[in-house]
Amino acid sequence: MKNTMEYVVDFAQKVLAIPSPSGYTEQVINFCQMEAERLGYRSERTKKGNLIITIPGKTNKKLGLSGHVDTLGAMVRSITSSGDLKFTPIGGPIWPTLDGEYCTIRTREGHDYTGTFLSQSPSSHINRDALTMERTPEKMIVRLDEIVSSKVDTLALGIAAGDFIFFDPKTTVTASGFIKSRFLDDKISVSILFGLLYHLGKTKTIPYQNVKIIISTYEEVGHGASFVPDLDELIAVDMGCIGEDLSCTEMMVSICAKDSGGPYDYSIVSKLAKLAKENELNFATDIYPFYGSDVTAALHGGNDLRGGLIGPGVHASHGMERTHKNALENTLKLLLLYLQGE
Repeated sequence: MKNTMEYVVDFAQKVLAIPSPSGYTEQVINFCQMEAERLGYRSERTKKGNLIITIPGKTNKKLGLSGHVDTLGAMVRSITSSGDLKFTPIGGPIWPTLDGEYCTIRTREGHDYTGTFLSQSPSSHINRDALTMERTPEKMIVRLDEIVSSKVDTLALGIAAGDFIFFDPKTTVTASGFIKSRFLDDKISVSILFGLLYHLGKTKTIPYQNVKIIISTYEEVGHGASFVPDLDELIAVDMGCIGEDLSCTEMMVSICAKDSGGPYDYSIVSKLAKLAKENELNFATDIYPFYGSDVTAALHGGNDLRGGLIGPGVHASHGMERTHKNALENTLKLLLLYLQGE
């Protein structure tokens, strides 16, 4: 398991470095597809860009495991008279955590420009409301690291409405085992799924079920796995919530019993909890009040299947997120146990 966990962390650092807000995911899907094929697995893409990796099993039972590789982000909405950028959000970032953060703007022609997210009152020496102004897209701008003083100057760079803006993920792995970065939701779970592929290959393990790993690309905007292959069960592997009224920590695998879309399948939740308890995994069963998953999208899309949701505990979701290697290992072990049973 040690080599597998080293692979998971290494993969996470690589995939977190690839910008992939919802709607701009081809580069990261290319990376994932090449890695799946390098590990010896057949893969294909759906028309909207999801990646489906096949793991042949021992029976006709069909299990799906999903993780989403799309992230939060922003897009240029307009250019101000002074040459700054106004933006529209992709997904739901916690905007006060982005005040002062660095970013990259990519034009349709593929040119990259750097910038900084700032409040419209960015200076305590100048603006009386620098501390109190609400941090929202309507009251923030992107300051370009280019010599511009007008809308014409910025347009001359080739920047236009609809260009994507990538937040700097600031990924760090600490000596104490923490992984802190933007977009652990859900690239850390995608890394766990690739760790699963790596481990099955190294140990020559054949799962009981035929498994389809679905790497989805529009989860943050609500329709990531809205269409999936014919499956009996789909388990979303997504970040576990940490906070008030919840039991999960950054060391645990979280099993979700219910989120904003309603309860998950009783038999799946019960089986996951039973396996975790019997094998002495560090886990919690929780309810997520403001959450939706790929399973939610699949059920809303009309797919006839049973659904579950697990993932490593992640603190400060949609802000500066953090988890621990122990949570990754507990999640991976639970998935391996689930793949071995009927």
